[in-house]
Amino acid sequence: MTQHEEPVAGGVRQLEDSVRTDFRGAMSYGRYLDLDRVLGAQHPVSRPEHHDEMLFIIQHQTTELWLKLVLHELRESRRLIDAGDLGKALKGLARVKAIQRTLTEQWSVLGTLTPREYAQFRGSLGSSSGFQSYQYRAVEFILGNKHPGMLEVFSSEPEAHGMLSALLEEPTVYDAFLRALAREGYAVPQDVLERDVTQPWTFREDLVPVFREIYESEDTPWGYYEACEDLVDLEDNFQAWRFRHLRTVQRTIGFKSGTGGSSGVGFLKRALDLTFFPELYAVRTEIGT
Repeated sequence: MTQHEEPVAGGVRQLEDSVRTDFRGAMSYGRYLDLDRVLGAQHPVSRPEHHDEMLFIIQHQTTELWLKLVLHELRESRRLIDAGDLGKALKGLARVKAIQRTLTEQWSVLGTLTPREYAQFRGSLGSSSGFQSYQYRAVEFILGNKHPGMLEVFSSEPEAHGMLSALLEEPTVYDAFLRALAREGYAVPQDVLERDVTQPWTFREDLVPVFREIYESEDTPWGYYEACEDLVDLEDNFQAWRFRHLRTVQRTIGFKSGTGGSSGVGFLKRALDLTFFPELYAVRTEIGT
């Protein structure tokens, strides 16, 4: 079989004459994606090397790639909301929601790792833990769950520390949306618009009537109504991801402490109480009453 032929069921299919086969000095698929580095970035540390460690590494590396894209899209959506282009911003949020569904389903792959298999290389992880994912923290920061103390975890990683420090000082996606509502004429309190954005978001009772008006009025521009629902979708998806994370950890290590020093399942359970957009849930009690 020559390099210009492809095997197919029942015979050999000839490649089309126009298919390029010589990539000397030209851009190829592997060069464009930098696959030498991407596919060479898996370095199991267990000795002897345990077969299932490769799954564990790839699971977390792919998660980090998706988180990079989530952060990329959320930053752009925030910029577009500030620029008054809500339609394009919502397109970005739709992409984030699709990524979230992929991230949640990925837990089913890691769930194939049995407790015995994981125990055979878990000790090799040392103190490394997903708790130390600075991109995960960055996504939480830009959505409103800011925690200045979290910067200490990354004091030895200047790039990660710099990213989180910058996001700590920047408005969140929710802040941008509330500013957009105010520009549209909704009665968003001035102190909300001027809040200290370095602090985590806390529930504001006086925003509930604003959202009630958006939900109940037939005159609400569709984009603002849709944006409220998209933000709820984002939070629901985030909670689904957290829950699948918790259940995957529980089925793999039970109630052991995490490798990074956390309480493990207990720590993950408490994360389920965190909320990004509490007013968008509180308003549901008020609608129709």
